[in-house]
Amino acid sequence: MKNDSNITVMRLFILLYLIFIAQQTVVGQARIALIADRVFDGYEMHKSWIVVVEDDLIIYAGPENEFDISGVKAKYFNNATLMPGMIEGHAHMFLYPYNQTPWNDQVLKESESYRTARATMHARNTLIAGFTTVRDLGTEGAGYADAGLKRAIDNHVIPGPRLIICTRAIVVTGSYGPKGFADHIQIPLGAEETDGYDDLIQVVRNQIGKGADFIKVYADYRWGPHGEAMPTFSQKELELIVKTARSSGRYVVAHASTPEGMRRAILAGVETIEHGDGGTPEIWELMKAHNVALCPTLAAGDAILQYGGWKKESEQEPQRIQQKRKHFSEALQHGVTIVAGGDVGVFEHGDNVRELEMMVDYGMKNRNVLRSVTSVNARIFHIDNEVGSIKKGMKADIIVVTGNPDKDISVLRNVEFVMKDGTIFKEN
Repeated sequence: MKNDSNITVMRLFILLYLIFIAQQTVVGQARIALIADRVFDGYEMHKSWIVVVEDDLIIYAGPENEFDISGVKAKYFNNATLMPGMIEGHAHMFLYPYNQTPWNDQVLKESESYRTARATMHARNTLIAGFTTVRDLGTEGAGYADAGLKRAIDNHVIPGPRLIICTRAIVVTGSYGPKGFADHIQIPLGAEETDGYDDLIQVVRNQIGKGADFIKVYADYRWGPHGEAMPTFSQKELELIVKTARSSGRYVVAHASTPEGMRRAILAGVETIEHGDGGTPEIWELMKAHNVALCPTLAAGDAILQYGGWKKESEQEPQRIQQKRKHFSEALQHGVTIVAGGDVGVFEHGDNVRELEMMVDYGMKNRNVLRSVTSVNARIFHIDNEVGSIKKGMKADIIVVTGNPDKDISVLRNVEFVMKDGTIFKEN
């Protein structure tokens, strides 16, 4: 009797799961018209527009009186804004908030299979939150599991955003963690160590062979005499990494927070600086001159300080936050291109809008934040021929939010419709 009861419970669980999946994923219609109060096309806001999708492509986006929708199934959204699926610029799909489990424990104590299982849920939560594309900045000890996750999403095994991956970030020997163990203990690292001419070439090529869409390097890290951030790779080493990656059509991004680390990375030819906490007016000018974008990851530092005890709602902002505000404001004033990316994984996947809210709070205009998380990210990530804007011929990556994000950026949390590649994943 006990076995029969277990079988019955299992069957019920499977049935409920299948019902859940059926409710969340609806195969795209052959042709469908989407009609909302306003359409943000990735650049500007429009009224009295409609967007028509056929299979996985947008076939029309423009004034509603210029396209006959007779016989076309139409969906109407009241008090709503239609816009491109948002693009997360800096995430770690294999991490989750450090106040739940410290980074060291995630890297050292959790199996790759367990971390991958969690990543599948992170992917789904991100997609349902309206982010249809994610640039993942490294598996942090999970090897090349991001390539498998990307394949599972692309092959419709699991729901999730399209992924742009770098597999294992590249670090100089001795710089990265976990740290604090006896010399004779060999521990797995959160990134791949390498140095010198031949080894750098081999590691970059190997990561490309494993599926990397771009290469990430640590131009500096907290390995100074007192644990402070100091430069890692020489400029010539960074130039070699960039040259090797470019020969295969890949680009390079750099984790950098010191002026010297940023300077070396910019002159070496990286395309984005991640974090940039220690930027100076001279560095911002250099970034502007070399068309290097900044991904400020405002929400990550904010989250970590709160994990450490800072009561954001009632206490004065710590110096680190004050400095972050100052540097972000300077970068804006110098005309540096801003990538929208929050270092998600440090905080909850699906809470990605947190970064966009902070960008506004730190001085960026709503419209520019909307551009950053759509068309700007698409251009910087070399995918603007497919996603990031609403126009004919683009992939049908479309979301609808209740309200007007031009007036209140937080309405981006009110996602009522998510379509990716013409398939509906959420519809209220």
